Amino acid sequence: MVKVEVQSVFACTPEAYLEFVMDPERYSEVDDKINDIGWVRRDGDVCQFLFRPSLPGMSLPEPRAVSRMSLTPGERVDVRLAPVARNALNRLVSKFSARFSCVPVDGGIRVTRMISFDFNPVVRWFFEPRVRQALQASVEREHVLAKPLLEQGGQR
Repeated sequence: MVKVEVQSVFACTPEAYLEFVMDPERYSEVDDKINDIGWVRRDGDVCQFLFRPSLPGMSLPEPRAVSRMSLTPGERVDVRLAPVARNALNRLVSKFSARFSCVPVDGGIRVTRMISFDFNPVVRWFFEPRVRQALQASVEREHVLAKPLLEQGGQR
């Protein structure tokens, strides 16, 4: 399993940060793992979107996937692959989960971004070392790029 957690303090509210995450088109501006968004469907605290994932450290063409995000207002967003047939190949290769959580601190919020891939043993030898090497930098980059968008009046 490859699992990464990154924490940063953001000078914004939990609501502003979590709404940024729940907008896949905006969040894709800071996340190099989200490409070619086909559609976005939001119903209250649940958002699903079709996209072409890009695993850090890999240069293989990847099948489109449907991601499902669930918001716990003011606290967190949990992300998984949606339970649809379109995700069959992605699910065969790995189990994916991610989380964005916020806790109030002096001057804003502390955001913890977690992402994990549990690769199928048949392909683990190939994917895990490459993703392990590149995933930390990819997630750290998300925080670096998101900070000015959320802290310097860049909210749209």
